[in-house]
Amino acid sequence: MAAKQTEPVTIISLRKLSQATPEPQQKETKTFTVEDAVETIGFGRFHIALFLIMGSTGVVEAMEIMLIAVVSPVIRCEWQLENWQVAFVTTMVFFGYMVSSILFGLLADRYGRWKILLLSFLWGAYFSLLTSFSPSYVWFVFLRTMVGCGVSGHAQGLIIKTEFLPTKYRGYMLPLSQVFWLAGSLLIISLASVLIPTIGWRWLIRVASIPGIILIMAFKFIPESARFNVSTGNTRAALDTLESIAKMNRSVMPEGQLVEPILEKRGRFADLLDSKYLRTTLQIWIIWLGISFAYYGVILASAELLERDLVCGSKSGSEPEVEVTTGDTEGSLSPCYCHLFAPSDYRTMIISTLGEIALNPLNILGINFLGRRLSLSITMGCTALFFLLLNICTSSAGLIGFLFMLRALVAANFNTIYIYTAEVYPTPMRALGMGTSGSLCRIGAMVAPFISQVLMSASFLGALCLFSSVCVVCAISAFTLPIETKGRALQQIK
Repeated sequence: MAAKQTEPVTIISLRKLSQATPEPQQKETKTFTVEDAVETIGFGRFHIALFLIMGSTGVVEAMEIMLIAVVSPVIRCEWQLENWQVAFVTTMVFFGYMVSSILFGLLADRYGRWKILLLSFLWGAYFSLLTSFSPSYVWFVFLRTMVGCGVSGHAQGLIIKTEFLPTKYRGYMLPLSQVFWLAGSLLIISLASVLIPTIGWRWLIRVASIPGIILIMAFKFIPESARFNVSTGNTRAALDTLESIAKMNRSVMPEGQLVEPILEKRGRFADLLDSKYLRTTLQIWIIWLGISFAYYGVILASAELLERDLVCGSKSGSEPEVEVTTGDTEGSLSPCYCHLFAPSDYRTMIISTLGEIALNPLNILGINFLGRRLSLSITMGCTALFFLLLNICTSSAGLIGFLFMLRALVAANFNTIYIYTAEVYPTPMRALGMGTSGSLCRIGAMVAPFISQVLMSASFLGALCLFSSVCVVCAISAFTLPIETKGRALQQIK
């Protein structure tokens, strides 16, 4: 029997159709980060104002630090101090700097860079004025230590500049900040040459406090870091800041919504020693310590060379006891072993200080074309060489030339490490990274006076070899740093 053929069956499925208008597909919302905004807005009038105001913090810091070098011969005579007592003043200034530097770094990462910068300037100006009324050596040491505490917060000005500058401008604008440190150094030396012989060192300190007080009033024109605000969840404040910068620069903002992750944990010391940053942090600390040791060693050695005439060997025997005018308002005479700076000594200090700007063009080229690491290792190696050359018995002009080059090189070292440290750490730990580095830096500054003002009197060559050896270690450490930050955007997330 033939099989029955199966006919194909067509099945029609009916479904209820909605008469409602279909929903349009939502477009993806555009977003941007602070880094995108900073790069899009570009460089303009805001950054020039930022450079002038925040850069001027270097003028105040230089005046407060260099003040010790120009006042040392006078207080040595007035209070009949020994070498170690003169050195102890500088050491305690940097001890105060070291202790408060970490604290200010922690506070800046938690509460803002701008607030801590303002607090540090108020603190420094107050205690600097009090120093001029010091009734004794002990009070002078204590009050200058308090000034050191205040000066340590000035680094927040550099961080604010770094966080607002577009990537390609950081390698050019930040080294130019050395001009402000140079201006402060020259200003305090010039004031000392006029005021100390006439109305005394106390009035020098009072006059030197004026630039810091004026600068405090200029801070209101600079906003809090947008990177900091957005990292704490204050996106509205960050957006307002970026919009005002764009308006001032006559530029435009990126399209979309400002979005950044809120960082709950900020400014933790443990992050600096995390496996990702451990080697970098340790090598940076070594470099900061060595650069500071060399920098303040050069400054204090310059003053010591002029005051004690240690070139071509120390003077044999003790100097005759002389009566000199302390330069104080009372005009009292104080018999002591001392030698006050002559006008020619101030001129030598001014010429050698001008060296701090001499290598700036080459330093900028090196930072931007060779990179931060190689540039720093070269200048540190040259610093070691010139320390040894300082031992050559030469004329006064030769001494000035060597001091000029040393000041140029140590200033270039500081320029590069400041930029590298501000770039290598992400926003949540940038201020703490700078703070801890600045703190370790002051250990070198605390030791430098005892080498420049005590050991140098006993063994001139020994002191120079010590300075040179430390610079060699720093050069090696700089060359082997694991991260190169040239052309790299600032990191927002750890």
